[in-house]
Amino acid sequence: MNYTVLYFARYRELLGVEREVIDGEFASVDALREFLILRGDREVLKEGGLMCARNEELCSLQEPLLDGDEVAFFPTVTGG
Repeated sequence: MNYTVLYFARYRELLGVEREVIDGEFASVDALREFLILRGDREVLKEGGLMCARNEELCSLQEPLLDGDEVAFFPTVTGG
């Protein structure tokens, strides 16, 4: 199984990468996020204001994943 992971805004800048393909089997967006954090190079994904989307639709970290899904991570956007 593989998943395309996209990083937006400040996450893309901090990580120096826009997208990557991850091979593995993950039950949820959170399981994929935890894998990325444990890998040791995605600590920014621990942030409390993290938002995520699955296949271009906002979702919770508990959203189930299927093979081929696209997962996006981005910080909360605020404005005034």
